[in-house]
Amino acid sequence: MRPFRFLADARGIATGRELAETARRAEAIGFDTLVVPDHLLRQLSPTPALATIAAVSDRLRVGAFVFNNDLRHPALLAQDLASLDVLSDGRLDVAIGAGWNRPEYEAIGLSFDSTPVRQARLAEAIVVLKGCFAEGPFSFVGDHYAITDYDAYPKPVQKPHPPILIGGGGRRTLTLAAREANIVGLAPRIRSGGTPDPRSTTIDATREKIAWVREAAADRFDELEFNVYPSMTGISVTDAPLREARKLAESLAARSGIPITADELLESPHVFINTLDGFVEKFTRMREELGISSIMVGQVDELAPVVERLAGT
Repeated sequence: MRPFRFLADARGIATGRELAETARRAEAIGFDTLVVPDHLLRQLSPTPALATIAAVSDRLRVGAFVFNNDLRHPALLAQDLASLDVLSDGRLDVAIGAGWNRPEYEAIGLSFDSTPVRQARLAEAIVVLKGCFAEGPFSFVGDHYAITDYDAYPKPVQKPHPPILIGGGGRRTLTLAAREANIVGLAPRIRSGGTPDPRSTTIDATREKIAWVREAAADRFDELEFNVYPSMTGISVTDAPLREARKLAESLAARSGIPITADELLESPHVFINTLDGFVEKFTRMREELGISSIMVGQVDELAPVVERLAGT
């Protein structure tokens, strides 16, 4: 089994001094990676924030969680990413997705294309990123991007490129991740209204997604790392997890019209409601039964005692 790797989330707007304090705190607790979201919301832009985190830490890996491919041309993103990898002495993870939050697109007049189009654009972007990271010039012609004899600089420190995380809840995106990524992010399926499907967060749905990845990855399956993050609700450390899960189940059913039980939520890899000891047991079971070893646990102090117990084991 892979050792646990825990990711913390540095969201919001902070000064350089505040961000440095967060990074040092995360490093002291034992976090592997400190990430920054990529949204057009009340937060710092990820690239300068990640450069700041890298500059004030010695061991922490850095990355966005996750870059929205539609907000940047992949060749320009590749230059930013390779620069971050150089500045951090090879501590960058590249996490990228097809984009999902329609209101952000509408706010800036960016076309929110259909899911297949956004997924196809992401697949082409991965080709462009890897071409930019590789030695020598490359060319590529697709439906969305065209690159002609381009030799990108700088080149990343990590070879052949920094670890790439691709996440999703549907078979098409997870198949792309299985073939092209180093880390597969398991996520809920997003419904047409932009909300997650509660049934896609269950442990049975997660097993199905991993089976899709296994089929598509073939011989490289054992090389893949699996990541999960809390969804449907925030992180809750409570002495009454079942009671809280029942309330969440009722709320989700009322909002989505899709029934789900409290027990299904408590065992879901995407629902983080438990006691501290319960989280230790749950994460250990997720790794043993599903092979999930990379876990996003919210902001730095939310599950610090759990991270201190499990990090690196």
